[in-house]
Amino acid sequence: MLIAAERVLLPTHPDFVAGWVEVDGDTITAAGEGAPPRPADLTVTGSLVPGFVDVHCHGGGGAAFATDDPADVDTAILAHRATGTTSVVASLITASIPVLHRQIAILAERVRAGDLAGIHLEGPWLAPTFKGAHSPGLLSDSVADVVAELLASAGGAVKMATIAPELPGAMAAIPVMIAGGCLPAIGHTAADYPTAKAAIDAGATGATHIFNAMPPVGHRDPGPILAFLEDPRVRAELIFDGIHVTPELAAFVMRIIPDRVVLITDAMAAAGAPDGDYMLGDLPVEVRDRVARLAGKPTIAGSTLTLDWAVRNAVAQGIPLAQAVRSATSVPADYLSLGGVGRIAVGNKADLVTLGDDAVVTGVMYRGVWQ
Repeated sequence: MLIAAERVLLPTHPDFVAGWVEVDGDTITAAGEGAPPRPADLTVTGSLVPGFVDVHCHGGGGAAFATDDPADVDTAILAHRATGTTSVVASLITASIPVLHRQIAILAERVRAGDLAGIHLEGPWLAPTFKGAHSPGLLSDSVADVVAELLASAGGAVKMATIAPELPGAMAAIPVMIAGGCLPAIGHTAADYPTAKAAIDAGATGATHIFNAMPPVGHRDPGPILAFLEDPRVRAELIFDGIHVTPELAAFVMRIIPDRVVLITDAMAAAGAPDGDYMLGDLPVEVRDRVARLAGKPTIAGSTLTLDWAVRNAVAQGIPLAQAVRSATSVPADYLSLGGVGRIAVGNKADLVTLGDDAVVTGVMYRGVWQ
């Protein structure tokens, strides 16, 4: 199939250009600027971009990735795919080690099948004072042997783990994660600035949802946030839903580190589903007016965001569409070294999204098939 588009986002150009993409089976076989080499099979009015890549997602469509039922995995994947997300890293919330082993086994099989891009362990190695919507009784210190055992059981499927570097054993666990092919991401942390810097130097070059579940910047105690912003090795996850971070601050961060912001959803089961009562791990969650909070408490419990919505929110705050799309495609793919996705490039998967006015998704191609 040869697709021509008024505006296509190619990795060889900083902004959109008129261009074309050729797809054979599930693979992009050619792409270029200008008129296509032969009459197009399809002409897109609007923008053609890579499929979105969500590297921090707990579920959607009423289902969670932290499950014993493989059908829930399909439900969550498809809920996000309908909105343009063609690659998902499934995030697991804090649980006991035996439960994590069981959940990892289910998800790792889907990673090997190519349905998921990887697994993210958000817990249990988190600071109690910044636990957010994680069960306090299940939090634990970062015992390197336990970390190694979990990663080994996944067979390389765990691509990222969130860790509070100030916890006992955390600095020893960081190289274990890296050796297991897992990116350590600093988050749910009470770390001060020097500790965050030391963890980054040790290889923890991810920032789990910057600003959320960490100390704010203080003029005498800048905490981990300044360490994230000033170090070019760090990529910062950002939940651009207007709830977790004010839109003005979220846009400011995208302007000052434009190539290092990873748009994520941190979505829980209610993404793409109605308001109501849900579970996040073993904690009850109330979703009202699309905001998820622990039942009876003000604590935010994930989001109901989808990446297309995050892109639109960024554009509404003056971020160029090309930059917003890259923060939802190539930047997250590079963040976790996910090959074959995130760019319209020869040899990559034929995952494409068409955008109409105001960056609204009008079509989704997954592995060469329109959904």
